[in-house]
Formats: sequence, C-alpha cells, structure tokens
Amino acid sequence: MYATNYHRASSVADAVKLQSSSDEAKYVSGGMTLIPTMKQRLAAPSDLVDLRHVAELKGISVSGNRVRIGAGTTHYEVSTSAELKAVCPAICHLASHIGDPHVRHMGTIGGSIANNDPAADYPSAMLGLGATIVTSQREIPADAFFTGLFETALEDGEIVVAVTFDAPAKAAYSKFPNPASRYAMAGVFVAKGVDGGVRVAVTGAGSNGVFRHAGLEKALAADWSANAASAVAVDASDLLSDIHGSAEYRANLVKVMAKRAVAAA
Repeated sequence: MYATNYHRASSVADAVKLQSSSDEAKYVSGGMTLIPTMKQRLAAPSDLVDLRHVAELKGISVSGNRVRIGAGTTHYEVSTSAELKAVCPAICHLASHIGDPHVRHMGTIGGSIANNDPAADYPSAMLGLGATIVTSQREIPADAFFTGLFETALEDGEIVVAVTFDAPAKAAYSKFPNPASRYAMAGVFVAKGVDGGVRVAVTGAGSNGVFRHAGLEKALAADWSANAASAVAVDASDLLSDIHGSAEYRANLVKVMAKRAVAAA
C-alpha cells in the first residue's frame, strides 16, 4: 500500500472536519472494500478517517414499527438483533448471509450502502423497505440515494449516519450467491407494507446496479403469491452479463429468487 495518514474520529462532526482537511481523504469503517482496494494499489487516499469508534453511528432502535439502524452497526449485529427480528426478520436474514463470519463482524450497513456495490445485499433492502438514508447533512429517500454502479447521492465529505424505515407487514430476501464471493448474482427483496403497497428490489443483476422491478410490484400487489411472480416477464436487455452468467440467465434467476422470497414471506 501507499503511505497514508490515519485519524480516529471521535464524533461525526470530528470526522467531517478531519475529512475536509485533505482533498484525498477517505472514510473507513469496516474497511471491507477500501482496504483490499488499497492493497491492490487501486486507491491511494492521503488520509484515512476511522469511523469505528464513533458512538453515535452505532446501535439499533425499534419504536413500534419504526426502525433506526446506526450506520456503524455491523452485519453480525443486524443479523442477531432480537429486537429487529421481532419486527423485520427479513433484514436479519439478509445480514446473516453477507460474506463470511469475518466480513459480518467487521463490515457495516453504512459502509455497504455508501459503497453501493452492484451485487451487495443491503441496497436491495433499502429500496425494498422504502428506507430513508440519514446523513450528516440531510435525509435521502432510498429511491433517490442509489444512482448507479458504485454511485450514490452522497456529496464529498457527507457521512451516512443511519437508516430508518417502517417495518413492513411482510418481507423476505432471497439470493443466488456467487459461490466464491457470496455476492449476489441475483438477489430479490420483496416487501408488503401495512397499507398493502408492494416494493420489489433487485440486486446483483442490473447493468446499472440495484433497481426496483415495476412488473413484479404490480403483479404482487394484485396477488401476493409465488404464482403471480412466476407469471411476470423479466426483460434481460438491461441486465448484467459477465463471466459468471449471461443476462438471460440472470433474468431467470430474478424470477426464481422473487418466487422464493414471496414464498418465504
């Protein structure tokens, strides 16, 4: 790795101040993406601002059906939260299948959504749950937060502080993981709100990253069943094609994962 300066932030305000002191500083929390990237010499930030010790970024709170998860909360903490499981077991299930135990104990929900890897699991949950991304500057609806491959609405220096959402009446997540990386080749998060509204988000398959599938949403709003999902045509023209699978293969996976998710919910 190249030489870099390390800073341990004590608060969100302190982190923003430290990051703004250099044009090439980066925030690091779990480091599951940034550190490997630096080891490969694909990134060389002049400064690293460590967010792991910022207390205000940690923790899960549930009030009625309103959920708030601090950005510094690890995947393991999300997966094992009894309070969260009582109102939204789907997100606990999702977190329990991210990477391996090391990744789950180090990686954080805020880092995952801020990085917005096109095959990451959490972005689909945020879209599927209609979550709000709370940052150091504002609140951003998930529909406006994810803007493309590894791209988000975050401005320079802006930190994800927490995510909030209303627990749905029903929800589930199903993915077909790459056997080596455990990233989703196709993952589908389905949610039915207490008002009957349906949201379906797909990760791992889109050529432009995570997205909502209008056809599946319409079909499941009319008939919440695996059969309804099975009848929906999934267009392969906007899906990813790579060495792991063609766009047509992923289109079939999306349908299969949607069916499994609805059945699980």
